[in-house]
Amino acid sequence: MPGTLWGHSGNICFHLQMRRAFSIVELVIVVAVLGIMAAIVVPHFQGHATEAKEAVAKDNLRILRAAIELYTAQHGGVPPGYKNDNPQSTPSEACFVDQTVVQGDYLKRMPKNPFNNLDTVRVLANGQAFPAEATGKYGWVYKPAAKTIRLDWTGTDDSGLRYYDY
Repeated sequence: MPGTLWGHSGNICFHLQMRRAFSIVELVIVVAVLGIMAAIVVPHFQGHATEAKEAVAKDNLRILRAAIELYTAQHGGVPPGYKNDNPQSTPSEACFVDQTVVQGDYLKRMPKNPFNNLDTVRVLANGQAFPAEATGKYGWVYKPAAKTIRLDWTGTDDSGLRYYDY
């Protein structure tokens, strides 16, 4: 029988069962070592995750800005967001998405903000100023009158630049 020792010592027979389990001390040592390794490795990977999100945010902004410029150039200087390309009308998210994604070949789909995973756009009316701070409630904040789009996310990158100012 594996794991069992049988023996004979003089007139006394003995039977020893071999243990195959770890002791509590061994388990505590293994858990401690794994905890130390995690404490060293996890922050390193978290930094890379943030850097990746920053890179995606910048690239998505570049794509959105290029789509806005192309649409504007092809529609007599009127940026997307205005119904019937009338800059006197109130701009809306529905018009922006319809003109750049649905009707036009400017975007295959609306890019998501990598920090909050939202693809919604807060569209500012003519004469309305950009909010001083990001809220994180939308993916993007867009002002058609200025042809300007921003990332709606709070915080700063490693260089101290606000994500909202990308």
